[in-house]
Amino acid sequence: MTRHGYQYVTLRCVPRVEREEFVNVGVVLYSQGANFLEAAYRVDDDRLRTLFPDLDAAAVADALETICQVCRGVIGGGLPTLGGLGRRFGWLSAPRSTVIQPGPVHGGLTDEPALTLQALLDRLVG
Repeated sequence: MTRHGYQYVTLRCVPRVEREEFVNVGVVLYSQGANFLEAAYRVDDDRLRTLFPDLDAAAVADALETICQVCRGVIGGGLPTLGGLGRRFGWLSAPRSTVIQPGPVHGGLTDEPALTLQALLDRLVG
């Protein structure tokens, strides 16, 4: 097996930016050596509504699906044209003041980026 370096960010739902409270809802994983960029997410409607009663969980899921489309390189319909995987990951991992925000960039080594993405999703999102 060939081990590849990777970087990832945890995606956070931050409904009220001024309070700095968040719930982890997804992960984006990028591996240049494996030519891999994907996002995975899990929206727990009950948990989000318990913590943030006025939050539109469907809108959160839509925003996360948009992130998945950016990973796949989908363009048009308001999506950015960013070029290669590294540029897309850079755009996705850049700080922003929106309901979905990336956490800090972390890294590691993996033989199977897709399996690592799912393992990170299970560990960080639940």
